[in-house]
Amino acid sequence: MVNAAVFASGSGTNFEAIVNAGIEGLNVALMICDKPGAFVISRAERLGVDYRVIDPHRFPDKAAYETEIVSALKSADIDFICLAGYMRIVGPTLFEAYRDRILNIHPALLPSFKGAHAIDDAFNFGVKVFGVTVHLIDLTIDGGTILGQRAFEYHGNDRDEVETRIHEIEHVLYPEVIKEYIATASLSFAEGRGE
Repeated sequence: MVNAAVFASGSGTNFEAIVNAGIEGLNVALMICDKPGAFVISRAERLGVDYRVIDPHRFPDKAAYETEIVSALKSADIDFICLAGYMRIVGPTLFEAYRDRILNIHPALLPSFKGAHAIDDAFNFGVKVFGVTVHLIDLTIDGGTILGQRAFEYHGNDRDEVETRIHEIEHVLYPEVIKEYIATASLSFAEGRGE
């Protein structure tokens, strides 16, 4: 069994989609949230997933904040991380502790429309093909190795409709990519635990 931590900052719909997907061999062992009061906390409680709320404002700097996160991850024997609406840039402390083991989902077809406002940026640019990307992160904004993408054409002018369709794709694509990822990476996870 592979242990994953899901990081989220807001509503947590992707977190719930991952948990409810019932991916064989996957245990969502921990949810990390950086925002006290975020709705994802209620989802974790309802779904019976252990969680930690780690408020970055309680720490003197990013390194101290991420050191606390890494400690929580190690205590829970976390093998890899799924960023799911986690609205913070991962710094070197967390990245080096889980290098090549941090997945992210982005609501655009990378490498286009990086950043926190991808849906708005793509919509305002007038693209006719929208989509979703799942990738392993690096230390650049929305960079790293692409693991999966899914696209759709849209010729309307309703931004909210685009967002709804993107979320529908995210909730299917992310669990699919996670399933493929753990199938190929499970041996290295076992080696990392000394098995």
